Amino acid sequence: MPIASMTGFATAQGGDDLARWSWELRSVNGRNLDIRCRLPVGYEGLEPRVRKTVAALLSRGHVTVGLTIEKSQTPRRVFIDETLIDAILESARPYIDDGRVAAPRLDGLLRINGTLVIEEENLPTDVRTARGAAIIESLESCLAAMLEFRQREGEDLRALAVAHVRRIAGLAGTARDLAACQPQALRQRLGNRLAEALDAGAAIDSERLEQEIAHLALKADVTEELDRLEAHATATVALLEKGGVIGRKLDFLAQEFAREANTLCAKSADLELTRLGIDLKSTIDQLREQIQNIE
Repeated sequence: MPIASMTGFATAQGGDDLARWSWELRSVNGRNLDIRCRLPVGYEGLEPRVRKTVAALLSRGHVTVGLTIEKSQTPRRVFIDETLIDAILESARPYIDDGRVAAPRLDGLLRINGTLVIEEENLPTDVRTARGAAIIESLESCLAAMLEFRQREGEDLRALAVAHVRRIAGLAGTARDLAACQPQALRQRLGNRLAEALDAGAAIDSERLEQEIAHLALKADVTEELDRLEAHATATVALLEKGGVIGRKLDFLAQEFAREANTLCAKSADLELTRLGIDLKSTIDQLREQIQNIE
């Protein structure tokens, strides 16, 4: 299945004998699907259909949906909805009488949505219905273009993410080789300290020394962390190959990668292994940057 980025852009146009319209869609990454509609006056009633149409194709991202309409030069009537203004004033009357708020001015009232009405063309119901359907059809075309855009971006993200995961797996393999030398490095380090102690005339308990070496080697064992890193790498590649809406699952796996890398660095008793752990963490951060854009 394809993978989609949450970043996209698309436009689409349409029209009838009396008007031309244009859709513009923009999307960026987001934790959930957040749809923001910008519809012209008189077309607010389309918003539920717009939201339903967008949600049918997109699962995540901040999506801005803009509609502009250029109409013929047919005269239109502008009037004030006095009933709505009277209702607003009646509701505000107790606050005005108590002096808690000042009496509103007309220009302030007209800023309230619905108080200033711009009468649209006197279209028959069937013509108005047909226009609404045509506008939504144009939106569907725009969404198809948006989805194609996001999927192209998604395929690029898939390739980058797979490359990062394979590097993580390679670093984990190298770390396993280095980790195998940690007990020997610990023995060498303690041996040096033992020699210094003997030179100072201290008595050394050889049995206690072996116990200490075994204890430190156990604390420094990163086998489980490396096993989990390799398992997470296998799971991530499989998920990327499967495709679909996988962004949240990938984000969870990236967190698990980071957790194991941090533990590996904390347990490291070898400078080279620590350096490799830092390289590993850097690669995981690069992976996370990419997958945060995947739907």
